[in-house]
Amino acid sequence: MNFKDYGLCDEILKSIELLGYKKPSEVQEKVLPLALKDNDLLVKSQTGSGKTASFAIPVCEKIVWEENAPQALILSPTRELCVQIKEDVSNIGKFKRIKAVPVYGKQPFSMQERALKQRTHVVVGTPGRTMDHIERGTLKLEKIKYLIIDEADEMLNMGFIDQVESIIKSLPKDRVTMLFSATIPEEIEVLCKKYMKNVKKVEIEAQNMISDRITHKYYEVKENDKLDLLEKVLITTNPETCIMFCRTKDNVDKVYNFMKKKNYPCEKIHGGMMQNERLEAMDNFKKGKFPFLVATDVAARGIDVEDITEVINIDVPMEKESYVHRIGRTGRAGKKGTAITFVTPFEDRFFDEIQQYIGFEIEEAQPIDNEEAAASLDEFKKRIAQKPKAKNTKQNALNKGIMKIYMNGGKKKKIRAGDIVGAVCSIEGLTGDDIGIIDIQDNVSYVEILNGKGNKVLSGLSKSTIKGKKLKVQIAK
Repeated sequence: MNFKDYGLCDEILKSIELLGYKKPSEVQEKVLPLALKDNDLLVKSQTGSGKTASFAIPVCEKIVWEENAPQALILSPTRELCVQIKEDVSNIGKFKRIKAVPVYGKQPFSMQERALKQRTHVVVGTPGRTMDHIERGTLKLEKIKYLIIDEADEMLNMGFIDQVESIIKSLPKDRVTMLFSATIPEEIEVLCKKYMKNVKKVEIEAQNMISDRITHKYYEVKENDKLDLLEKVLITTNPETCIMFCRTKDNVDKVYNFMKKKNYPCEKIHGGMMQNERLEAMDNFKKGKFPFLVATDVAARGIDVEDITEVINIDVPMEKESYVHRIGRTGRAGKKGTAITFVTPFEDRFFDEIQQYIGFEIEEAQPIDNEEAAASLDEFKKRIAQKPKAKNTKQNALNKGIMKIYMNGGKKKKIRAGDIVGAVCSIEGLTGDDIGIIDIQDNVSYVEILNGKGNKVLSGLSKSTIKGKKLKVQIAK
């Protein structure tokens, strides 16, 4: 099958092509025809199988752009995954001008409330914050036609299933519900029987949990010697990009401070940070602005970064599944990767469980002596001193020809989306098809100009007024 065989509109096909989707994955091939016909679905598919696009494509296809109220609600267990899904929906719906809004904790409620007051097509939320918006009346539900529950088993593990059920009860009964899960526990089956109709089941056979492109090894180490070993490993392996995983945010801070003290370019993400700090660190890592990232497990599910050459488990994960999630960040898209784990005597039992779970024994690495590290130091310093090589993110190809424009006027100056559209369309050679998403805030506004016409709009608006007001117009930073 080819994406063109599903009768998708030209705008969605254009996004898919620019995002580099070649042909549908197995889950997409099975889900797309059923989802496009508005069937309720229960899909068993492991993480990394391409399932996000399998629901994002039909949702974006079915959205009616002119409708102001949200038409789809996607529930996700973690903040990182919530942001990742929002990006995927925005990317796939880019040329259809679909506006997706993420709602999650550790971000100001008022900021999300403002975003939801504007035309919003898709809301992606964690259960707790979504419930908050429903109870406070800031999330309109009457037009919701699609409910997607992603990583349902993870919702269950994290204790969110009661909140998910409360949200379901608040939604219109005439809707399409799609539930995605790596496993289908009994509680998930009960949820489906209670709230879904004529459910079609799709089961994707689990592929090898572990890519054969990843080389695994471990080091026996005492807790107090981990940082010394980490430095030796980094110097001798000299990875292009590396994620280091710790069990706790305190350990993340300890490793991060050690790296900064050594002047090794590094950032961190953990649950104790403000969400905008985490998002900025993640975004800069994706763009290749620094080579090393220290993170906790909760962040692993939201990390979708190309070309990570090495993963180091500074702490052995307590849950064997977390090992698979962590090391799944490397060895992607046909490339080779390395997974290194530090094992203390206290962690032996957890490490043995991981080996049983993945089905093979991990090889013990030879100790690194000081002479070996010293011999590799110059090469390592040379690499980290180089200006980072900018990475091609999915958005690069998608945003080619799109310019985001800033205006110093918003709601307080009574500026509306229609005023901006009218001003842009009055410029010779511009039509509504050249305008992307418009975001009007209290004192500023942002508008995406498509089809390479950004400079023409900058020039045109600099000589005109919007609603009788002369506004400062420039490329958004």
